[in-house]
Amino acid sequence: MGIFSRFTDIINSNINSILDKAEDPEKMVRLIIQEMEDTLVEVRSSSARTLADKKDLNRQLTRMQNNGKTWQEKAELALSKGREDLARAALVEKNKCEEAATAMEDELTHFDEHIAKLQDEIAQLQEKLADAKARQKAIIIRGKTATSRLKVKSKLDSSKVDDALSRFDRYESKIDDLEAQVESYDLGKKSLADEIAELETEDGIDDELAAMKAKMNKPAKTTKTTKAATTKKAAKK
Repeated sequence: MGIFSRFTDIINSNINSILDKAEDPEKMVRLIIQEMEDTLVEVRSSSARTLADKKDLNRQLTRMQNNGKTWQEKAELALSKGREDLARAALVEKNKCEEAATAMEDELTHFDEHIAKLQDEIAQLQEKLADAKARQKAIIIRGKTATSRLKVKSKLDSSKVDDALSRFDRYESKIDDLEAQVESYDLGKKSLADEIAELETEDGIDDELAAMKAKMNKPAKTTKTTKAATTKKAAKK
């Protein structure tokens, strides 16, 4: 299992644990980012160690290849001197060096594959860490907003609010009763302004009545005058 896979398991287990305990979302986000940062440091450290091991192995490979060349030269020298036994022994050592060098080259191939995986995991982790940090502020704000709304909702739904409103209604009813009692004392009593207003109203009615009588009597006079004129004309004829 790779380091990134183990990191995912750690994060998931921590998230589940936090959710089970109903922790503060802000703490949860900080913990996730902290886990990601710690894991990134671990992966980078592992990558650095791997690169150092690769360099050391490269040095050993170069040394082993040089040893193989040296044994090759010694075998040629021994053979030129007629020492076939020494030449054979030198060739055996040369073959050992070559076999060791081949094994090191295979190991270096594995190193390259491992380093490539680590670099890919580092890139993924950096991307996820950048995304988490970008979303951290929004998540914290949403968490605080939801918490505040939950507190308001719980208070609105509590019986205390209903009791307060019912008491408010009772107080309004009592004030209505008091105002009605005050108004009852004023019934039948007229102030100076009320009496003057009544006089003004009566004068207005009298004026309106007189105007109505004048309007009704005027057509009647006109009719009598017309009849008298007609009678005079008839007499002259």
